[in-house]
Amino acid sequence: MNKYYLHLLFSALLLPAGAAGQLVEQFAPPRANCCLPSTAKSLADQLQDWNQLGRYYADNQRLQQLPPDAGRVVFLGDSITDGWKLAQHFPGKPYVNRGISGQTTPQMLVRLFPDVIALKPAALVVLAGTNDIAGNTGWSTLTQIEDNLQAITELAQAHDIQVILCSVMPVSDYTARKQTLQRPPADILRLNTWIRDYAARANAGFADYYAATVDESGMLKQGFSGDGLHPNEQGYALLVPVAEAAIAKALP
Repeated sequence: MNKYYLHLLFSALLLPAGAAGQLVEQFAPPRANCCLPSTAKSLADQLQDWNQLGRYYADNQRLQQLPPDAGRVVFLGDSITDGWKLAQHFPGKPYVNRGISGQTTPQMLVRLFPDVIALKPAALVVLAGTNDIAGNTGWSTLTQIEDNLQAITELAQAHDIQVILCSVMPVSDYTARKQTLQRPPADILRLNTWIRDYAARANAGFADYYAATVDESGMLKQGFSGDGLHPNEQGYALLVPVAEAAIAKALP
């Protein structure tokens, strides 16, 4: 660990966000947490793998040593993909899960070569964008999300991989946490319109997860998610036939 960078991180933790330079009448700083040096080191360590290339490194090495399955499909995405039990919902299929919770499209783009292309899949299923809208790795414009999805698509296609782009799922305010505050339905619709149109232009497949999970109010169907964002088992069951149809069309 570079002590200079550790010092910078530690110093940053001591400064309250947006603090103004001024004297105060009373000393009443925010309460500090325990063990700030270890917290700073943990943050510095995580920044060394901001894109989380290490998450699937060992399994990628294992798969590359095996003959590639003729019908291998890689699912690339965020927590919705990460939490999808592919072996349970697609029994007997050579499907590979490369979802990572919290990720955005720029992180997935960096992971494309080691986590997808190197595995030589026949097809790639991409579900991404909801965390970009939420600002998980900083604020993003619609064009920036589109650029990342286009780059993912074109790089995969350049390596003879059939690409299936998925519409972003709706969210809901039916649970304790109001999901539409971070992911406005209007923004999801704008992104989904582009994804559908681009998939047609790019000769890519399209899996309409949004249509399969939205209710008459434009929300994620009640009872199909525990938090208004991530599908539960019933929610994933709604996605399975949509994914199966798109994969069957991409790999006749």
